[in-house]
Amino acid sequence: MSEEELRVLRAQLDDLLAKGWIRPSCSPYGALVLFARKKNKDIHLCIDYRKLNAQTIKNVGPLPRIDDLLERLGDAKYFSKLDLKSGYHQIEIQPRDRYKTAFKTQYGHFEWIVMPFGLTNAPTTFQAAMTTEFRDLLNRTILIYMDDILVYSQTLNEHLEHLRAILERLRIAKNKANQDKCEFAQQELEYLGHYVTPQGIRPLADKVQVIQDWPDLKCTTDVRSFLGLALYCMRFVKGFQRIAAPLSRLQSPLVPFEFSNEARHAFHTLTTALLQAPVLSIYDPTLPTKVTTDTSGYGIGAVLEQHDGTNWHPVAYFSQKVSPINTLDDARKKELLAFVTVLERWRHFLRGRWRFTWATDNNQLTYYKTQNTVSSTIGRWMYLIDQFNFTSKHIPGSSNKAADALLRRPDLCAVGANTLTRVSGDPPWFL
Repeated sequence: MSEEELRVLRAQLDDLLAKGWIRPSCSPYGALVLFARKKNKDIHLCIDYRKLNAQTIKNVGPLPRIDDLLERLGDAKYFSKLDLKSGYHQIEIQPRDRYKTAFKTQYGHFEWIVMPFGLTNAPTTFQAAMTTEFRDLLNRTILIYMDDILVYSQTLNEHLEHLRAILERLRIAKNKANQDKCEFAQQELEYLGHYVTPQGIRPLADKVQVIQDWPDLKCTTDVRSFLGLALYCMRFVKGFQRIAAPLSRLQSPLVPFEFSNEARHAFHTLTTALLQAPVLSIYDPTLPTKVTTDTSGYGIGAVLEQHDGTNWHPVAYFSQKVSPINTLDDARKKELLAFVTVLERWRHFLRGRWRFTWATDNNQLTYYKTQNTVSSTIGRWMYLIDQFNFTSKHIPGSSNKAADALLRRPDLCAVGANTLTRVSGDPPWFL
């Protein structure tokens, strides 16, 4: 460990011991400690519970449907969003199970008295505890979905009363709110992937932004990339072949490329269709769910889908350029980066589910789970991944059409050759 990591480890152990959250242990088990760097560049302690999580029987806790929750808002006009600080640590672990949480450090062997982050059942356990705490207020003045809490009211005075009562109940339960992440008495804010307003609910733009911002097609390759996604959803678009015909003709090497008004109209018609029912569905936690990812040297593509009993329907699309430094990563790390990115993006859909499927043409989880030691970056990613309950499924690259098309959007492919420049004097093999 570096001097900085040792200093943080010593300070955090002293703090946890002083609060009574951990104690010295004689357990035969001992997970490794890792360090994750926050956005503000500080580092904090994480514990590698991969082996414990692999042996843990997963909780099956009922999660509310997001659209059912949002319907409860009715004609509410004022909203507050609460983010709890160290909420997990308010839940005690049964004394007979504490030895299982043991972790080893250079300063001793310890085990948790309260529930730590990183345990696979921690999110659903926390949801159950919060539901019990606020059962009498649920769907009246408060909505709870995992650690996302929304207080809502019709008038400002009423809202302040509700907020005061809820904060008092949190205080009695020794739950503290993270003030920097809370929003109070707003008339519009983001909650569970939607904007809630007095006028109603509307989805966040980033759910479909990748489709809305698809640039005009400038060459045959651009057409093929776009049609790759459109063809994936063609069964839901009435008259697809007729609408797409002007674009399909542009794929022929015998036809000069000309993005005519007819082709542009077809492009905009299909783009609109991809964003509307019956193509795009509203998320339903009771339906089978699948996350499909794909990566390349320059980008990440992903689609979140659900099966309605007949077909898989997309719920959300995502694509993103990878940072210049990540373009140097091997295929294993890039695929894991893609999965972690969408877990963070779609956490309100996926955390706490009984199970969803991760479909990929290059699954590297098995490789990383069997390694005794991993880099701090991979360790941090595995720490996040272990909080989700899923099965992974390998699919042939030729079948991964939607995610592949999303990462081949023309503006993502346009990675300049000077992204990483060799400094004069470096050997030619440096990059």
